[in-house]
Amino acid sequence: MSHRTRPQPHFYQKIKPEASPTPNSPTTEEEKTESHQEVANPEHYIKHPLQNRWLSSNLMAGCDYSLFKDAIETMWEDEKNKWGGRWLITLNKQQRRSDLDRFWLETLLCLIGQSSDDYSDDVCAAVVNVRAKGDKRAVWTTECENKEAERLGLPPKIVIGYQSHADTATKSGSTTKNRFVV
Repeated sequence: MSHRTRPQPHFYQKIKPEASPTPNSPTTEEEKTESHQEVANPEHYIKHPLQNRWLSSNLMAGCDYSLFKDAIETMWEDEKNKWGGRWLITLNKQQRRSDLDRFWLETLLCLIGQSSDDYSDDVCAAVVNVRAKGDKRAVWTTECENKEAERLGLPPKIVIGYQSHADTATKSGSTTKNRFVV
């Protein structure tokens, strides 16, 4: 990402008092404070400020955004990346406006907030690729081995599905549809 300094958005606006005091009327310190309260402007909390400028869907085909941790180079050959891999979501171009921007923003917020708990150290970067045929959103990790899954002794091509309890409770046949598969 670029290290250029950009002007910060104005998240708050000053609200003027409804009735201005007369020139000779005394004002207390409390009245002065009340007259300059900062109130959040609804335009700024309805839409995240980053959505206004850096939407991934606004990139031209062939362009990428990437966010790498400090001291990790933006290449596969970097020491932190060369034994790793990526978790990848592939989207068709019809999903660009609806899903790509949302997935990218949520990914960035998760990385910045280190919401991966025990696995935050294993995450190197987030990358979004905008292409004419479709787009990709990836999270790069430090190693491609899955020691936790290997401990279970599962065959390499087994599918692990996630099913909601509500779907299982209301199923009509003997099987429940997976909502997600890994």
